[in-house]
Amino acid sequence: MRNPLARFGVAMIAIFVLIALFAPLLAPQDPAHIDLPSRLARPSAQHWFGTDELGRDILSRVIYGARISMGVGVSVVAASLLLGLIIGSIAGYYGGAIDRFVNVVVMNAFLSFPGILLAIAFVAFIGPGILNLIVALSIGGWVGYARLVRAQVLATREKEFVEAARALGAGDFRILTRHILPNMIQPVIVQAAIGMAGAVLAEATMSFLGLGVTAPTASWGSMLNDARSHLFDAPHLVLFPAAAVMLAVLSFNFVGDGLRDYLDPRSRIEVGL
Repeated sequence: MRNPLARFGVAMIAIFVLIALFAPLLAPQDPAHIDLPSRLARPSAQHWFGTDELGRDILSRVIYGARISMGVGVSVVAASLLLGLIIGSIAGYYGGAIDRFVNVVVMNAFLSFPGILLAIAFVAFIGPGILNLIVALSIGGWVGYARLVRAQVLATREKEFVEAARALGAGDFRILTRHILPNMIQPVIVQAAIGMAGAVLAEATMSFLGLGVTAPTASWGSMLNDARSHLFDAPHLVLFPAAAVMLAVLSFNFVGDGLRDYLDPRSRIEVGL
């Protein structure tokens, strides 16, 4: 908490989470309500963030868009982390042919394609939607976690406490879950915090391309897509959803950097923690 950027990140994430949870209470209007006479209205007392090309209240749509971004971000990171923990732990613990196949063949095959391209191809094949979007982003997101977990397990499995547990007759599952994972989870937590920023940005990118949530559901990325044709005559259509994406991504990055400094003993000594 002595890191001012980390404090800012925690505060902003808390605000976004509260906005997402209480969106029906905080939104001044229905985000899908169309009011053509008020289309492209500039920010005013009636519409704090203005209205879009269909007269929908931008503030309400930004508030409801937080639900999509936070929900998709948490789901993608959770799914990717779970899959990465399982695959990385198995590869790192057993080694040998299993490790070579997972590391050399499977992981390199996924890393040879940019994750966003895999997600675009997957969604384009099965169709847009929140669930499809989460699955698509998780397909390419697990590899980074798996490689990190594999490296940590490789370094931890030869420690004395692991050898002692093995000598006492502990099974592989117990050794992994009770002895190895608790002692190597710190860098994974940092990676997950930073991964939230990437997931939020990826969701906005997919929605911007029309491959995210379907209309009329509000999403920051789809709002930016709708605002492209009004960039110069109504810049407020771009300003507010873009600011929301920027603040969310920055907040998770700040928290990830703060966690990395706090969980790294060398960094803690340097900053006097």
